[in-house]
Amino acid sequence: MAKIRPLGERVLVEPLEAKEQKKGGIIIPDSAKEKPMEGLVIAIGKKKDKEGKELPFDVKVGDRVLMPKYGGTEVKIDDKEYQLVREDDLLGVIC
Repeated sequence: MAKIRPLGERVLVEPLEAKEQKKGGIIIPDSAKEKPMEGLVIAIGKKKDKEGKELPFDVKVGDRVLMPKYGGTEVKIDDKEYQLVREDDLLGVIC
């Protein structure tokens, strides 16, 4: 588990590996695969309104989320890749 707490309305997401794609028996190489759009929420920051009152997040640690293909900031912690994304940039929660 990552030892980091995102600041502000940011969410730390561990990208989940996309399943290997095969088209007509051809295995697509890693360099041609799209970035994962699914991830697991690892940590969340603190969301506040204009008066400084803390607000709840729409996501929680452990949620599987859809994230933008090319958004956020890539970070590496303990040899693991993560995405640091604003909560507003997340596309949805997978139920």
